[in-house]
Amino acid sequence: MADSFSKKENFKKKIQKQKEKALRREDRKTNNNKGAEDVFMYVDEFGRLTSTPPEQRQEVNLDDIQLGAAPIIEEDPRKTGIVTFLSEKGYGFITEDNSKENIFFHNNNCVEPVKKGNKVSFEKEKSPKGFSAVEIQIVK
Repeated sequence: MADSFSKKENFKKKIQKQKEKALRREDRKTNNNKGAEDVFMYVDEFGRLTSTPPEQRQEVNLDDIQLGAAPIIEEDPRKTGIVTFLSEKGYGFITEDNSKENIFFHNNNCVEPVKKGNKVSFEKEKSPKGFSAVEIQIVK
């Protein structure tokens, strides 16, 4: 059985594409003028990729590289503040010096009786309703 005209044409096109592809491949092999300069990329001090090499090389101490999360710095459990509110019912609030945060306290947690405006030292404790101050002492 004879092939149709369109089958012959498609076959010729296919052969022609294969020849063109082979020629392009050979041309790339012979005319490859890319040097090593075009292949290398450098990272500058800001972490950006650049094609220019750095001016001077900096040595890095491997012990200075920190892997993982930053270490948690243990803070002093004893805080200071001023009693800003004191109710007749025995509770009040202390404004912490560093964070200006209001912290609840009750007279049962006081080592000695406190008054409004006293400078006190205390420890913060997590309670069901937020932070509360315990072991409250007047600072002289």
